[in-house]
Amino acid sequence: MSLNHEMPRLLTPRDVEAAMNLSLSAGWNQTPGDWLRIMRLAPGGCFGIDAGGRLAATATVVCYGRDLAWIGMVLTAPVARGRGFATRLMEHAIGLAPVSWIKLDATDMGRTLYLKLGFVDECPIERWELKAAPACREEQQDGLASDHAAMGADRSALFAILAEEGHLQGRPGTRAVYFGPCASVTVGAARNELCRFLNRNTDKPVYWDLLPDNGSAVDLAVEFGFRPVRCLTRMVRPGDGIPKPPAGDSSLIYAIAGFEYG
Repeated sequence: MSLNHEMPRLLTPRDVEAAMNLSLSAGWNQTPGDWLRIMRLAPGGCFGIDAGGRLAATATVVCYGRDLAWIGMVLTAPVARGRGFATRLMEHAIGLAPVSWIKLDATDMGRTLYLKLGFVDECPIERWELKAAPACREEQQDGLASDHAAMGADRSALFAILAEEGHLQGRPGTRAVYFGPCASVTVGAARNELCRFLNRNTDKPVYWDLLPDNGSAVDLAVEFGFRPVRCLTRMVRPGDGIPKPPAGDSSLIYAIAGFEYG
């Protein structure tokens, strides 16, 4: 097939099954509901490339206002690797993001490509796992922080969808239930959010993505028996002529919303 036919196109809900095949082949945790959510959140920001009559690669970009965009779901079928599909999709996503700064969470495989595209390392990010969620005692604590204060960007559209779905504290996954997002000023408030989530998912495996620079989040994960299982790199592509990214406070971030959302 010529390259003219291997160009980025918009994904729609009809592509969810094929997109899930890419997620599963990579061992990722997304469900069909995750794909549908991101298509709803960013209907003009979900792209794919077809090869051989099948969806061969994907990428998504979600814009949070005009200050920050987040790229995720960068996947290529194993049989289609080495053909430049990820590069093409990334360039397409970057070109369509009408914002000053772009961020993503990079696997080791993707990081080399992202460096070539102008991204630089910002901080490490880790996935922690708990094999079976225990029941725990909830003690209501004040101290939750606003997501805007933590991220420095307006993600209200994402939170509205998560609230509608009943997934503000976490959501199902194909391999484990997922804890997050969680922004908090105090450890006690973050602990209570975690307990509420674990009590709704007793005896299930749990994933928790956190920033290891937040030592309080790490201590809390250790306290509950989580163990680190995967390390990625949070990367940023600086905006032209804009000296600083949106001002957030990563010390408030106890659990991210997901690699596809930040």
